[in-house]
Amino acid sequence: MSWRPAAPQARVHRARLNAALRAFLSARGLLEVETPILSRGAPLDPGVESWRALAPDGAAGYLQTSPEYPMKRLLADGAGDIFQLARVFRGEEQGPRHNPEFSMLEWYRLDYDHRRLMDEVLELVHAVAGADPDWMRPRGSARYVAYADLYQETLGLDPLSCDVDECMVVAERLGLGIVGQLDRDGWLDALMALVLAPGFAPDALTMVFDYPESQAVLARPCAYAPGYASRFELYWGDLELANGFHELNDPSIFAARCEQDRARRWRNGQAVPDADDLFARAMRAGLPDCAGVALGVDRLLMCLLGETDIARVIDFPWGRA
Repeated sequence: MSWRPAAPQARVHRARLNAALRAFLSARGLLEVETPILSRGAPLDPGVESWRALAPDGAAGYLQTSPEYPMKRLLADGAGDIFQLARVFRGEEQGPRHNPEFSMLEWYRLDYDHRRLMDEVLELVHAVAGADPDWMRPRGSARYVAYADLYQETLGLDPLSCDVDECMVVAERLGLGIVGQLDRDGWLDALMALVLAPGFAPDALTMVFDYPESQAVLARPCAYAPGYASRFELYWGDLELANGFHELNDPSIFAARCEQDRARRWRNGQAVPDADDLFARAMRAGLPDCAGVALGVDRLLMCLLGETDIARVIDFPWGRA
C-alpha cells in the first residue's frame, strides 16, 4: 500500500470540474448550502447501506449516503432553489465504479417536475463538458426512453406484471449466471446493470424515466402512468451518473414507504438503521413542490477524462485513505 496519492493527473481536472458545476448552478440562481455529514438517523432505502459512526462516549450516528434529508429540511423551511457539493459514504460499494466515500452534487428546483429537471441535468453535463478543451463530450443528442418501454422492447418484460420466474427465464436465455435470492425489483436491477445499460450507445447520454413505483424511493407517483413513479436516471454510455425525482411531499405515502422499506430490509437480512425522525417531521410540516437530483461527481470526471477506474480520479481511494 503506497502512501502516495493515486490520481495526480486528475487533481487539476477535479478542481476545474467543481468550479464549472458551481458556476453553472450559481448562474441560474441556486444557493450553495452545507449540511451535516453525520446524522442521528438514516434512510431505510434497501438499495443503499449507511455507515454507522460511534463516538468514544458511546454516542452514535450515521454518515450520510446523500445530503437529501437535511437539504429537504432546508426546503421545508423556505430555502428556495439550493445545491450542494458533498462527500457521501455508502457501505458495500467498492470496485472500478464504486468508492465507499465519494463526491456528490445534489440540487433542488422549486416548481419543477422530473421532466423539466431532466432537461436541466443534460444542459449541465453538456455545459461542463465544454468547459475544458481536453475533456470528452457526449456524442450526439441524448436518448430519452421510458423504463417500461426499455424492458418491453429489449427483453419482452412488463416491469409491473412480470414475476421472478419470468426474469429468471430471460436471464437464462441470455446466458447470465446470476446467483442468490432476488425479488422482482432485484432481478430488474440486475437486468439493467448486466444487459440493458451495456446496450446503451457508448459515449452518448441516455435518460431513463418513469420507474416502477416499487422503486420510487422518494419520487412521487406518476400522474400519467399508474404504477410508475416520477423518477429518472442518467447514463453516459453504460455508467449511471445521476438519479432524480419529482419529489414526494405526501407524508402519508412517505410513512407507508418507510414501513415497506423496513420490511424489505428485514426480509433481505439487511441492517435496519434508525429512522430520521427530524426529516419525517419536516415532511409533515410541508415540503414544497420541487424536483431534485443527485449526480456522481467522480463518475462524471471519469467520463470527461475517458477513465474506466474510479481510483484514477480520486487521490485517496479506499485502500489509501
